[in-house]
Amino acid sequence: MVKAVESLPKAHLHLHFTGSMRIQTVRDLSRRHGLHLPDSLGAAWPPRLHATDEKGWFRFQRLYDTARACVRGEVDMRRIVREAAEDDAAEGSRWLELQIDPTSYAPFVGGITPALEIVLDEARAVSDAGPTDVAVVVASNRMRHPLEARTLARLAALHAGEGPGTVVGFGLSSDERRGFTQDFAPAFTIARRAGLALVPHAGELLGAQAVMETLEYLEPDRLGHGVRSVEDPQVLDAVAASGVTLEICPGSNVALGVYAELEDVPLRRLVRSGIPVALGADDPLLFGSRLADQYAAARRLGFDDAGLAALARSSITASRAPALVRATALADIDRWLAEPALADPASA
Repeated sequence: MVKAVESLPKAHLHLHFTGSMRIQTVRDLSRRHGLHLPDSLGAAWPPRLHATDEKGWFRFQRLYDTARACVRGEVDMRRIVREAAEDDAAEGSRWLELQIDPTSYAPFVGGITPALEIVLDEARAVSDAGPTDVAVVVASNRMRHPLEARTLARLAALHAGEGPGTVVGFGLSSDERRGFTQDFAPAFTIARRAGLALVPHAGELLGAQAVMETLEYLEPDRLGHGVRSVEDPQVLDAVAASGVTLEICPGSNVALGVYAELEDVPLRRLVRSGIPVALGADDPLLFGSRLADQYAAARRLGFDDAGLAALARSSITASRAPALVRATALADIDRWLAEPALADPASA
């Protein structure tokens, strides 16, 4: 018998706003707004992806943009936040840091400020009502001009806080093969001065050198992915020495073709190297796997219950959750580990 991963308390630190949507929600919104969905978001869902080359990335981005185009206003945005919190709660997440680029939704609500404030307001509401607290990470897009990143960093700084319904982090996402990491350093300086967690993506589509450049130029607190640090022992040592937590998303790594099979994802090596790891679902809408699935994947990679509990602790420790939320979750992780296994292994 093994313990159910859904009942393991944890934090979710790598989840994108659009990518968090339930497939049924996308279908509902597309019908409401009279939009057509490709078959890969219909009968053939989840899509078969491979984004390690330009053509594959273009297909991934096109599907992402198609889903994002279905979000047409405040009601839709609030629904996404609410459902993300509900889904996380069902999987044992006590704290969710939902990542959003408000420029994507600004045209439908009057600008980037209202777009962010809608998400923050709903995050406060769902946190008050449910077991999962929700905060926000503002993400800039590395395919856009770095000056836009500075604008978003200033907006994030205005809403910076330490609890649910506040901005707790600033990120850099999209195709890491585009743009120059050092050009975004001024935006991260703004965010750092505001006390935000710095959480850029690096080291999934590009290798270890991209991780090293991100450590050097952006001085992150966490790295989105960073899994390919293992390709260079010196970089792996540098990540371990930095204390940076890696947000590892096994389902994303396999779905995008970074690794051919789950068994190829070097999660155990990263942990053995002394690097804190927080598991994340990234974009469940396109990858077809949610947070609990990442813990189930870790179990298939050889992590026992104690190993899964250690991953959950890392997620809590690396989060920007308030002290009481962190302390309660950590105590409940210890309780989960001490309790006898009651679940059927097939359901875990």
